[in-house]
Amino acid sequence: MILDKIGNYKLYAGITERLAKGFEFIINNDLVAMASGTYDIEDKAIFAIVQEYDTKEEKDCVLEGHTKYIDIQYIIEGSELMGVTTKRDQKVVTSDLDKDYTFYEGETAYIKLTEGMFTVFFPDDLHRPSVQDGKSSKVKKVVVKVQI
Repeated sequence: MILDKIGNYKLYAGITERLAKGFEFIINNDLVAMASGTYDIEDKAIFAIVQEYDTKEEKDCVLEGHTKYIDIQYIIEGSELMGVTTKRDQKVVTSDLDKDYTFYEGETAYIKLTEGMFTVFFPDDLHRPSVQDGKSSKVKKVVVKVQI
């Protein structure tokens, strides 16, 4: 897992060419003005999902992981807590490998993401996004899906 501010994205863009293209999408677009929806970057290999939502109580947020895609999650506006942990022996709740998600039961440590921060989640990184920090608040975020 990587946690940083977007100003440092070049430190990680060299990991893969596709990851670099994902960061370029974040840097080169007016995400504040961009409407919610899915945006193609490179066929099905890289795409972005712009979303707006209210953060929720921890009990209403799911712990998830992916096997086919790396996630870049960038906070455009607002802030949220995100639970993070490494994939170990967590109990699988449900899985859809075609849609590239598995939901788990398990404990996490929490990090706070604010405007201008991003995370990168690899297949061994589980995450519980959208958790409120004390009270519910509005968040605008882009999740860039980068095929492995």
